Amino acid sequence: MMTTTPSKGGPRVNNAIDVPNVRLIGAEGENVGVVSHAEAMVHANDAGLDLVEISPSADPPVCKILDYGKFKFEAQKKKNEAKKKQKVISVKEIKLRPNIDKHDYDVKMRNMRRFLDDGDKVKVTLRFRGREMAHQELGFDVLKRVKVDTDAIAKVELEPKMEGRQMVMVISPR
Repeated sequence: MMTTTPSKGGPRVNNAIDVPNVRLIGAEGENVGVVSHAEAMVHANDAGLDLVEISPSADPPVCKILDYGKFKFEAQKKKNEAKKKQKVISVKEIKLRPNIDKHDYDVKMRNMRRFLDDGDKVKVTLRFRGREMAHQELGFDVLKRVKVDTDAIAKVELEPKMEGRQMVMVISPR
């Protein structure tokens, strides 16, 4: 049996529990009932295990007799498993020009599809240089074409809009 106090943030254990009465759950999971803290410690000592506060906000607090080291290990394992299943969504960027050639466009679209299949968002940036600023409708047409070509696998999250000398659109997977 441990008599150490847990690290901050964890449940209180053994003598760190400072309430007069607790609702005790035995080592086998049976409900013992409301007992004094001293009596709960005796039950825990007899079982050779620790008294761990499971629900501190209840009235009286719920304590369970269990192996605290094993309890911490299981909690850490659950936390790691949840972290493993988590998908981090990143934003990939594709840069285009208003007068992009067909083959260059196809290469960019292939990369965009790959990003979307991987579950990432894609920021499509269309940069204007020099006199191209006078023909923004050409850039808008290119972004409209991107929207139509990716319609089956993606949805537009941010409609095309001008930001200085560039037009930006964000698409995310369906």
